[in-house]
Amino acid sequence: MSNRQISNALISVFNKDGLETILEKLVDHHIHIFSTGGTQKFIERRGITVSAVEDLTSYPSILGGRVKTLHPKVFGGILARREHESDEQEVQDFDIPFFDLVIVDLYPFEETLAAGGTHEEIIEKIDIGGISLIRAAAKNYADVTVVSSKDDYATLQNILERGNYTNLEERRALSARAFKVSSEYDRLIELYMRGGEVRPLRYGENPHQNASFQGSLSEVFEQLHGKELSYNNLLDIDATLNYLKEFNEQCIAIIKHNNACGLALDENQANAWRKALAGDPVSSFGGIIGVNRVVTEETATLMNELFFEVIIAPGFEESALKILQTKKNRVILKLNTFTPQKVETRTLLNGNIVQEKDLIQEQASDLKAVTERVATASQVDDLLFANKIVKNSKSNTIILAKDGQLLGIGCGMTSRVDALNHAIRKSKEFNLSLSDAVMASDAFFPFPDCVEIADNEGITAVIHPGGSIRDKESIDYCNAHNMAMVTTGNRHFKH
Repeated sequence: MSNRQISNALISVFNKDGLETILEKLVDHHIHIFSTGGTQKFIERRGITVSAVEDLTSYPSILGGRVKTLHPKVFGGILARREHESDEQEVQDFDIPFFDLVIVDLYPFEETLAAGGTHEEIIEKIDIGGISLIRAAAKNYADVTVVSSKDDYATLQNILERGNYTNLEERRALSARAFKVSSEYDRLIELYMRGGEVRPLRYGENPHQNASFQGSLSEVFEQLHGKELSYNNLLDIDATLNYLKEFNEQCIAIIKHNNACGLALDENQANAWRKALAGDPVSSFGGIIGVNRVVTEETATLMNELFFEVIIAPGFEESALKILQTKKNRVILKLNTFTPQKVETRTLLNGNIVQEKDLIQEQASDLKAVTERVATASQVDDLLFANKIVKNSKSNTIILAKDGQLLGIGCGMTSRVDALNHAIRKSKEFNLSLSDAVMASDAFFPFPDCVEIADNEGITAVIHPGGSIRDKESIDYCNAHNMAMVTTGNRHFKH
């Protein structure tokens, strides 16, 4: 039988906003209410008859309220299967009422954590009885309706306005919601217990969006100076570290909106900075700087001429730190450790998508020469350098590079030709020569147009995944114009 009439309801909530309207509907349908503690008093103050759970169990609330509902007469009434002969018999034998509706929310663990509660306060907000009631009712959705949050009051109100029964589809949907509430609650507790945090952020991507960080930033870095980090700062810091993680050589990256606007390798750190900044000194304004070595005084002096929001590095010379601290709001982060997560999760539609993170790092031995001209050793270095930047940039992406310097980037484009033209335009805007430079693409070339455009700009070597049914057209063009091309076999889309 799909429909289940609601005769008895168990209500125990921390947040009572909106509960009064639900109570009115329950009274209209003559539904018997059982409750505990503060919820019971809330109901009684409104002149509504309510049975105390203590009277049902013949057991008082103990341990300062830690144990109130954990009793067979409560859970038996929730978990008993209707139309299941042995369950029905035991319910009768032990004088247990069937609970048809369970309205329970959870102690405000996340709110207490975000408000900076003490450890003792936070631990006390780990709900035991509530989470158990929710899971029990959700498990027995075939017979029981569960409401696990005030966010579902509107759904329940609509049901009660129709009548005092629910159908199987409604109960299953509310069960799914309850398990989601339960899983998210447990995830936050697990995060806290392993030393994580829930850090409120000023706002999300835009001022009208609320946001928080859930994790353990202190594992990754220590903040030495500056204002509070924002949602967008954290996105860019993560992108910066993903770029830096690609390189063992001394590297400086300048990141804007998750993409590199400047990136360079050089044994001399000050030169690495000059080369990185030269890639796009305009877009670098207000960006995030990442360095994979201790920042020197010379480099800090040069950097201090630019306005940027955040710098992250494994360390800073004492004199360099003093120079960088001259800007009050500039965020200075000392990198502790960073290991890219192996799995990426994104929310979309009405669920999540999960994938392995793109952690492939191509080596020279992975490159397949497909043209008559073979790339020189220095070109191979530049091709691998450009390919690492491609991998971490938004698709469609084209990277132009030479001598360990990013010369031009086109990213986030709907056309690969547009991405290339943008990269060329940027390099010319800042007077960077593309003569004998290399080009990297995150995906194959469906037509030879990109290699032709690159050739006309003096680019002499190309790296891409390969795999197009028309690869030969691009290869033939390269052979006809003395260009080197290598393929990796690995596409690096990043949406």
